[in-house]
Amino acid sequence: MSHLSSALNPSELAYSPEVAAATAPIYERIRDVIPAIEWPVHAPYIEAINHLKRERNAVVLAHNYQTPEIFHGVADLSGDSLALARMATETDADVIVLCGVHFMAETAKILNPSKTVLIPDLEAGCSLASSITGADIRLLKEKYPGVPVVTYVNTSAEVKAETDVCCTSANAVQVVESLGVDRVIFLPDEYLGNYVAQRTDVELILWHGHCEVHERFTAQEIRSLRRRYDDLQVLAHPECPPDVLAEADFVGSTAGMIDAVGDAGSKRVIMITECSMSDNVAVAHPDVEFIRPCNLCPHMKRITLPKIHQALVHLQHEVLVDPAVAERARVSMERMLEVGRGQKVMA
Repeated sequence: MSHLSSALNPSELAYSPEVAAATAPIYERIRDVIPAIEWPVHAPYIEAINHLKRERNAVVLAHNYQTPEIFHGVADLSGDSLALARMATETDADVIVLCGVHFMAETAKILNPSKTVLIPDLEAGCSLASSITGADIRLLKEKYPGVPVVTYVNTSAEVKAETDVCCTSANAVQVVESLGVDRVIFLPDEYLGNYVAQRTDVELILWHGHCEVHERFTAQEIRSLRRRYDDLQVLAHPECPPDVLAEADFVGSTAGMIDAVGDAGSKRVIMITECSMSDNVAVAHPDVEFIRPCNLCPHMKRITLPKIHQALVHLQHEVLVDPAVAERARVSMERMLEVGRGQKVMA
């Protein structure tokens, strides 16, 4: 049977000596975060997916919260939501497989209308994206006429279409200040909004959306961990509650947190964000001990190697966005990318 036939047929996937040899360099990098007993389960899918990518002219984009076998095994490009948005516009692939949640796949499709964008599981959602609708924004615009809307990218295409400019946790302050106004509607993450409000003189009108992963962390939990571990560097995502951020040594986006691990020089780190990120970052920092107060995102964990494999085999779960909605949403996304290039945004 040919390699392609084997890659297309899940029943033919097996941990053979050939698969072991082909995937050995990958496992060597991640052996400290994936037990050896698990590798024979992952390796056949990794080998088949990497083969199918070449056959389909496909690229796999993986968010930092994906599990290590995905993040290090099959991802061609990886990063936080801002990085994935940029990468989606730069790839020459015909097919984008977005290993993240649905709003990220929508974003990739909005920025690449001519490409096929797949998500391995259509149910991979987001509590923040579910917390607000386009109708909610229209009501806010009626209540606050003339006030520009800045929306976190963790939102649906419908919401982005009602938005003046999008932002991520990495560039939220920069985006808000790029508008050159005194007052902004900032949606939907209340905790990120509080964080931004402390770093700008712009008045923010906030929504009450929260991330179901980050809102579960507590300041008491961090204080308890500091008592247990000496020289503990605490890195927190700004989607966490304010009392949690107050206990942190560093607050920033997932990309910022990754950089901070290298910059801090600490031998013991805790990342107050989705659990899998610590595993992925640990690969590059074998001398750092990562303390893991594990909160898993149930939506991110819907993405698995078998589902990625099936997405590529059948080109299934294509993400489509109504062209009229996409056109309006694309404006808010492109404005965000303009801010990253140092341009001023006019709402």
